[in-house]
Amino acid sequence: MRTLPALTMAALLLLASTCSLAQEAMLTKRATTLRDAPATTAATVVNLPAQSALTRLPARQGPWVQVRTAAGLTGWVHLFDVASTAEQGAVAGATTGALRGLTNFFNRGNTAAPTSPTATVGIRGLSAEDLSSAQPNMAALAQAEAQRQDANQARKFAADATLMVQNVAPLPTPAPPPQAQPAQEFKP
Repeated sequence: MRTLPALTMAALLLLASTCSLAQEAMLTKRATTLRDAPATTAATVVNLPAQSALTRLPARQGPWVQVRTAAGLTGWVHLFDVASTAEQGAVAGATTGALRGLTNFFNRGNTAAPTSPTATVGIRGLSAEDLSSAQPNMAALAQAEAQRQDANQARKFAADATLMVQNVAPLPTPAPPPQAQPAQEFKP
């Protein structure tokens, strides 16, 4: 009977240690916006200057992390706008700014769209030198090229898998853009 309270206590200690690990001291790398939701279109809670002290909370959604300010405000900031106090200054701001722009391009800050878990490796650890000296992996490229299929192989695969042909009408050709009109002279 004594093992149940001991197991309960162990579980509580494990939970407490996990929660404390998730709350990491952070600083903003540049001036940024604390938002009320994980999206660039979300409402602004407060504008944060560079080097603002934050506490990272356990929640993360895509490239957004939930944080608490020193004043107690809670909201979301983009992952590339913050760094742990241990790594602050280790990654160049220009590099992370470019990566942030890339994630915004693909995500567009839409919180209405369904999301799924995503794992990334190494983005925060890349320096400007790492990016500039990157080399293609020619063996991996050759391996991918070796798996390329032609139209006949694709048809054979479809027939073997008893897939049915679906003819899809092409999209209509868009109208050409209007011609620019010469500027009219302004007469008061």
